[in-house]
Amino acid sequence: MDRRDCIRWGGAALAAQFFAPRAFAQAKYPQGPIRLIVPYAPGGVVDAVARNWAERMKTPLGTVVVDNRGGGGGTIGAAAVAHATADGQTLLFGDTSSQIIAPYLMIDRPYDTAKDFAAVSMIATSSTAIVVHPSVPATTLDEFIKYVKTSGKQLSYASAGTGTVTHLAGELFKQLIGKPDILHVPYRGAGPGLIDLIGGVVPMMTPNITSQVLGFHRAGQVRILAICAPARLKAAPDIPAAVETLPGLSVQLTTGVLAPAGTPQAIIDQVSAATANAMKDPDFERVLEAGGLEARSDASPAAAKAFLIAEREHLLPIIKAAGLQPQ
Repeated sequence: MDRRDCIRWGGAALAAQFFAPRAFAQAKYPQGPIRLIVPYAPGGVVDAVARNWAERMKTPLGTVVVDNRGGGGGTIGAAAVAHATADGQTLLFGDTSSQIIAPYLMIDRPYDTAKDFAAVSMIATSSTAIVVHPSVPATTLDEFIKYVKTSGKQLSYASAGTGTVTHLAGELFKQLIGKPDILHVPYRGAGPGLIDLIGGVVPMMTPNITSQVLGFHRAGQVRILAICAPARLKAAPDIPAAVETLPGLSVQLTTGVLAPAGTPQAIIDQVSAATANAMKDPDFERVLEAGGLEARSDASPAAAKAFLIAEREHLLPIIKAAGLQPQ
């Protein structure tokens, strides 16, 4: 090989080293189906929103396979994503519980929510509510607060389980009105609690608002006194927001897409942009509203990150004031 051949071969090798990383960075995303881990069993609120989102990602991103991995208040599925390869092929459809409440209540936390995830988009919010049995002599939240303070009865409220947003809604209500003696009755999910509320076994419940709960309210089987949200819901504008009577009474479950920390920003931006376009579709918003949820107004990664930080600052003091300790 003469001197000119050496120069040509050397130049080719340098060019390959220079352009190879760039070609890798520009590789088409996604590389095959995306696995979307939902950290709950099929059929719940988070699962329903996740499947709706996955269906609408077919055109911009391709196939999204929903993988339900329930358990641990959402931490088992979330941990699988926290430790997955950061290439955007595995995403988490997480929520307030999996990202804030459940890991805080664990001594041996399987992940650090602030360090192990990259926020992509927050998508929908489900609000809790103050709901009573029709026999309770109150038709407004103000009347109910007065009844709680003056009745002299030992009152109780049902939740979907210890450490859920429904539990925190009840505890925040107690804290704000100065009645710490209201008894918390945790159920294994909202369904059994609603059955007992309708049957009069418990006088009060703080469930997430769903189409089912709204249906029970409109049928007169339960009475929704107020929605624990910053404003009235589009799906039920006739029902007051709790903050109209009791400032600060807002506890919501928010769902969204997260990726493993270290996922390239270009991929995060691509998924976020696809999500933002889907959320502009009026049909997407109508589907959410029909289930008692409301779409978030901003699907950007920056908004998602800021929201999660603010939500931790809002919820952790409620958890601590309720005396809930990591176990």
